[in-house]
Amino acid sequence: MSDSEEIVLYTNPMSRGRIARIMLEEVGQPYRAEILDYGTTMKAPKYLAINPMGKVPAITHRGQVVTEAAAVCAYLADAFPDVGLAPEASSPLRGPYYRWLFFAAGPLEAAVTARSLGTLPPPEKAAMVGYGSYDAVVDGLEHALKPGPWILGDRFSAADVYVGAQISWGLMFKTLPDRPAFVDYAERLEARPAWKRAAEKDDALMPKEG
Repeated sequence: MSDSEEIVLYTNPMSRGRIARIMLEEVGQPYRAEILDYGTTMKAPKYLAINPMGKVPAITHRGQVVTEAAAVCAYLADAFPDVGLAPEASSPLRGPYYRWLFFAAGPLEAAVTARSLGTLPPPEKAAMVGYGSYDAVVDGLEHALKPGPWILGDRFSAADVYVGAQISWGLMFKTLPDRPAFVDYAERLEARPAWKRAAEKDDALMPKEG
């Protein structure tokens, strides 16, 4: 494998980099993980040359840098189309695929973050934010998941990797309500072999207690 074809994942086991690793395990291509520490290697000149934000995840592949977990998921699905993790451009599922991938990266993450920080807008200001309200976002997500088993119905896709990670963590950290549609969806995702492999690799890198 040439250097340009090598996939390098820049990550930390306590970060959104876990999403990128799940996606890489789903894709099934070889990759090398560079583990960065907050405040040191993540902010060092070598990594800032890759991502000036000094945040993870990032991947390098074919001479390009891709940052942001949702973008990494979308990129890898397109870079390796034979894996079937993105609907074809001509597929009617392409629209819903983009819709829910970016819904999770935009309104969902923004609403959950604002609620966690206590910065949700008052009702009279809700029209000023893209997500409208936390309750509207949660209800919309639940509506999308109810047909199941995946966000596109019977077809699993990269959108499930990203949406699923948001829901799994939301349930874990109590930033999303434990509605049956969310719990069942998270359980299906966490049972996938790729999810388990990724979790084992990242969990092994977690700081040891004591």
